[in-house]
Amino acid sequence: MITHLKSALLFFGLLAVVSCGNSDDDVQFNPNLDNDLGIGQAVDDCIDLGSDELLLSIQDKFTTLPGKVSVFFRVTDVTGNPVAGLTADQFTIYEQGRNDDCFKTISPSESLARISPNSQVFTNHTLLVLDLSNSVLSSSLTELKSASSSFINNVMDSQQSDSFQMAIFWFDGQDILHELHPLTPSREALLEAIDGITPEISDDPSTDLYGAVIKSTEAAESLVQESSESNTIGAASVVLFTDGTDQASRYREQDALDKVAEANSNISFFTIGLGTEIDTQILESVGKTFSVFAGNKEELETTFNQLSQKVSERANSFYLFEYCSPKRDGSGENNLVIQVVRGSQQGAVQTRFDASGFTGGCQ
Repeated sequence: MITHLKSALLFFGLLAVVSCGNSDDDVQFNPNLDNDLGIGQAVDDCIDLGSDELLLSIQDKFTTLPGKVSVFFRVTDVTGNPVAGLTADQFTIYEQGRNDDCFKTISPSESLARISPNSQVFTNHTLLVLDLSNSVLSSSLTELKSASSSFINNVMDSQQSDSFQMAIFWFDGQDILHELHPLTPSREALLEAIDGITPEISDDPSTDLYGAVIKSTEAAESLVQESSESNTIGAASVVLFTDGTDQASRYREQDALDKVAEANSNISFFTIGLGTEIDTQILESVGKTFSVFAGNKEELETTFNQLSQKVSERANSFYLFEYCSPKRDGSGENNLVIQVVRGSQQGAVQTRFDASGFTGGCQ
């Protein structure tokens, strides 16, 4: 049996609950966007772990017989920067049952605690959106193609996984977000698409920047919604490059900014600006997750590489933590605290789980 509670904060659903034999009625897609801890809560005062320098926000949790507890969460520092690369030995588990005054430490080795691959429960889509207006095509196309290729190589794993896919779009002055290549897990296909860009690709020399922002946000929201409907936790990143300001005036600046500000919190936004004609304030507002700027085309590849690290860190800051619980209590009164320690920093989050039907033999 799987107990599957509310999804919250950034993500929805969970594919694993279906594969373990429960009905769809057990799954609720009801985001709680106002709580930084997701469906978790602050740790009880009875356990003094110190102040939190790291934030664990639970996205989902479920149990699987004979006794496995699985918690899917994201780790950031207190300023919101993603924390990637954590390993199972950096986590400590505390449980509290009906007869426990406070929490007791559960041995990670005895409980077979581990960080498990999250490919079955999590999808991450990156939308690379390129300004191919006349100013780019005529003066910096070679550098943009090289920088974009480096970005793809850095973000996309050489071993394909449907959990991590990228699509490439481009815009000019037309009221269209052109698709250069649809979503794919193939690094080679994306690189080939970038290599095929020529100066003749665009028929409109203007720049519909605000239209590109609005349309790419809508595309990202559709992907997140599709993940939810397929019982998968989904995230998306919009990475937008431009060397100028909006010239087409098809859409209002405020509408574009509102679209980003009101976007599903599952979506992160990154911007890259090139040259002296950009509006850094606008790009920082659009790239609310992270923004970088290159003073000239020679700096473009370095700038793309800097941003690719941020995109990868965010995708890798989500963890599926699993362990075998010693609890055999079906009352639903079992509390759980997960603590992570990274150097001198620590953080913890509290949640609950139902051990109904738990027995030995968990692996």
